[in-house]
Amino acid sequence: MVKERVPQLDHSPCINVSFSLAGNQLPADHGYLVYSAISKSVSSLHGIDWLAIELISGLPSGRGLIALSERDATLRLRIPAGHYRDVLPLAGKRLDIGGHQIRLGLPVARPLQPAPSLYARVVTIKKFTEAEPFIEAVKRKLDSFGVKGRVELPRDEQGRYRRRIVTIHGKAVVGFSVAVHDLNDEDSLLLQAGAVKVVSPDDSATQWQSIFSRRAMGCGIFNPIAETER
Repeated sequence: MVKERVPQLDHSPCINVSFSLAGNQLPADHGYLVYSAISKSVSSLHGIDWLAIELISGLPSGRGLIALSERDATLRLRIPAGHYRDVLPLAGKRLDIGGHQIRLGLPVARPLQPAPSLYARVVTIKKFTEAEPFIEAVKRKLDSFGVKGRVELPRDEQGRYRRRIVTIHGKAVVGFSVAVHDLNDEDSLLLQAGAVKVVSPDDSATQWQSIFSRRAMGCGIFNPIAETER
């Protein structure tokens, strides 16, 4: 009987890379637009499996727009440390985000830090658009990667789940904000990394397997939250 050869997991360290950002406004729903602009500007970043791009923070500015901070607007990437050189060409680039212009500054790289509670602004899971089935699907995703934690769907001031609608390839996709609590350090870092590198036992080919999908479009990216924010 031939023993099945099992793929190996390579838990390579991941980092945050922050580019300072100059601009005035962006569409509030900009995840796919930012990814498209980055892919056009640096073609080598199109379609790769290790790139995660966070949504850019701003204040509501009416008509589906957000206003960017003049001092600390930032584009943040979550990437394997070994791919840092691959995102350096973004420095100084001008990007058109749905008709709004931004310019990126120099990058700053920082290691991930473990925290017992993490929060993602939006997580999407195909075919799960209602809160109760969605939270069970999140738990199954975490279980499949061995991540143990208490899953919560945070609510807004009116007590409603934070349901998010994002536009991808012109289609509306439903997601929710997600928090995960009571994580140990190892699981916290894995969930923040958002993916593991799978090494084929046959030819040593590698690919990144994401815990949650659409990470290059701002979804499924977890960050530490303070105790006072829970």
